[in-house]
Amino acid sequence: MSADTQLIHVEVVYALPNEQRVFQLVVNRESTVDEIIQKSGVLSVYPDIDLSVKKVGVFSRNVKLDATVRDKDRIEIYRPLLADPKEIRRKRAEQAKNAGKSDPVTGGKPSPVRKSAEPS
Repeated sequence: MSADTQLIHVEVVYALPNEQRVFQLVVNRESTVDEIIQKSGVLSVYPDIDLSVKKVGVFSRNVKLDATVRDKDRIEIYRPLLADPKEIRRKRAEQAKNAGKSDPVTGGKPSPVRKSAEPS
């Protein structure tokens, strides 16, 4: 293999609420995720990133820092969620139930096809 076939193009992405940074690199095919992140310079720009705490992934799939990547992969450094999505849905459903906007049988959105139970 020639030296050119040993190199791959990858991106390292880190997103904040108001900004997203993409670092494009050409690295050796055997480079690990950790080595690529170190080489990208993202840790210099955002010193608050702690890879022992933050999760990383490739195209939305969690990977370990010792994983290798393929040509044109995007390495993503994830931030923790501000709120649990399940808890948010649970609260929204409870509010709809209390407001009488939910289906009494399923607890979901009212079905326009289903006839409501009318008291006799």
